[in-house]
Amino acid sequence: MTNEFVAPGGEAVARYVWYAAYGSNTHTARFDYYRLGGTPPATAHHYPGFRDRTPPASIAPLTLPGSLYFAWQSPVWTGGVAFYTDRPAAGWPTGVAARGYLLTVGQFGDLLAQEMYRRPGTDFDPAPVLTEGAVRLGPGRYETVLHAGTVEEIPVLTFTAPWHPETVVLQRPSARYLAMIADGLRAAHGWDTERIVRYLVVLPGVATHWTEPELRAALTDGKGLDLR
Repeated sequence: MTNEFVAPGGEAVARYVWYAAYGSNTHTARFDYYRLGGTPPATAHHYPGFRDRTPPASIAPLTLPGSLYFAWQSPVWTGGVAFYTDRPAAGWPTGVAARGYLLTVGQFGDLLAQEMYRRPGTDFDPAPVLTEGAVRLGPGRYETVLHAGTVEEIPVLTFTAPWHPETVVLQRPSARYLAMIADGLRAAHGWDTERIVRYLVVLPGVATHWTEPELRAALTDGKGLDLR
């Protein structure tokens, strides 16, 4: 697969990117609300969907450098949500389990717009983030785009909050949100519940709010995962 085309100005630009999902979008049924549009169960928010609703060209397990932590207070998930940092605070565990979706640059831009409750319509230019490594597109919690590596010569991009992790108040993620991530990790990485518990229980925002037995129970009761 070639990953370059020549733009009208004559410059070569990326055609595809890997979107690295590390939160609820590790669950493909949840991700598909962004792609196909619709209103997920137990929410009131309608997603318009991608302009190009073609399925991802590939889906693969990824591991990102850096750390995952839980902050903010989501009205949808009623608790903290996941954020990625490539500059973790001292002592934070590193190595982030993610799920990669191979998207066109246009699809990635439509995903980014919907994460910030905007309608797709503005094309995303990957060149600045590929050059600088990180670009802040706006003040929103998922409007800072990071270049997190390369897979098969295709850039891996993800988005996160603009703040420094050391300045954030960590928040307890809900059982439903953690179960969504766990289900995505089972499918993407083939992990069993014990492996997922070990991964999640040490993460900032989980470590101080969940015990290991509580977390194990939350990940095995299956609540909140019906996204049909």
